[in-house]
Amino acid sequence: MRRALCAAADAAANGEVPVGAVVLDPSGALIATGGNARELTNDVAAHAEIVAMRRAAERLGQGWRLPGCTLVVTLEPCVMCAGAIVAARLERVVFGAFDPKAGAVTSLWDLLRDPRLLHRPIVVSGVMADAAAAQLRDFFAERRE
Repeated sequence: MRRALCAAADAAANGEVPVGAVVLDPSGALIATGGNARELTNDVAAHAEIVAMRRAAERLGQGWRLPGCTLVVTLEPCVMCAGAIVAARLERVVFGAFDPKAGAVTSLWDLLRDPRLLHRPIVVSGVMADAAAAQLRDFFAERRE
């Protein structure tokens, strides 16, 4: 999660909402990092999770699937990212702060654990949630001043 928090800080330094993500291989080794890049790229889908998953898939060179891999992200994934997580066949998702406005893993929906899906990753929530929430709170507080 510390590496994801660093990616979130890098995103914030570029004017992006501070959300960061990392993808780990089955042994726990870092494969890829990503931070929000929607403003930088003018890409609505450039959420930290998507950026990190794209980089991981490219680095692994096995197509778009990421079986056995873990995604660690500072903020609870949204509906779009939850769909991408399922499609990529990630083994596990670890997230920090809960997102009561758009969270699709626990807060508003529980998409990743829906029994109707063919693939359901393991979900670990609330890891370093205070630090992740503080990054977001501080970022938006600065913009409101």
